[in-house]
Amino acid sequence: MSKSFLLFFAVALLAITCLPHQGGGQQQTAPAPPTATTPTPAPAPALTPPETEAPPPAAPVRNPVKPSAESQAKAKTLYRMDCSMCHGDNGSGKTDLATSMELTLDDWTDSKSLAGRQDWELFNIIRVGKGKMPPESKGRATDNDVWNLVIYIRTFSK
Repeated sequence: MSKSFLLFFAVALLAITCLPHQGGGQQQTAPAPPTATTPTPAPAPALTPPETEAPPPAAPVRNPVKPSAESQAKAKTLYRMDCSMCHGDNGSGKTDLATSMELTLDDWTDSKSLAGRQDWELFNIIRVGKGKMPPESKGRATDNDVWNLVIYIRTFSK
């Protein structure tokens, strides 16, 4: 597979995942001002903001998930879809795409590479992104999925 194809694929994937959704909602026009013959409409009810997940932990937090065979299988699938193109199937960080983007990635097969990182730090990097690495969106992976992904990534050095 050529490096240019991989680079094109990565750029296209980033563009697709990072573009805002442009919906086909109806265009609204401004209502006509009330006249003496038209009643003033009642104000619209206040909208409550949508519920959001907690922001990534800014301080040390213990990984709250207990891994199971099912959760680790899901983490492996998530890793293969979103991470392996740059970090490699085994976490070595030696991929054509990483090389073509001039990235030097940690080799997660070496236990020393993640020894100084806490789970919450890895969670933040995955959730928020770092450098050229895009964030893992909440619509694509829940917080528990990301915590399980951290556990899965740590298995590369075993």
